[in-house]
Amino acid sequence: MATHSVTIYSTPTCHFCHAAKDFFTENKVAFTDYNVATDLAKRQEMIQKSGQMGVPVISIDNSVVVGFDEEKLKELLGV
Repeated sequence: MATHSVTIYSTPTCHFCHAAKDFFTENKVAFTDYNVATDLAKRQEMIQKSGQMGVPVISIDNSVVVGFDEEKLKELLGV
């Protein structure tokens, strides 16, 4: 399986963030998780990448997915 650079910007209370992280875990996809509720620098980075305040924002290689779009994640990750 190809290795992808996967980053998720999330908050602890976000249901879709938990669903996305569960999806990555179930599919054995390594990811970096940033809690943008407490990490202001990463929150700014997320807004800059996506133009969005909502979470999750997921970065896979050079693509950005806003929200938990399972079909798009499967396509980008090849799972």
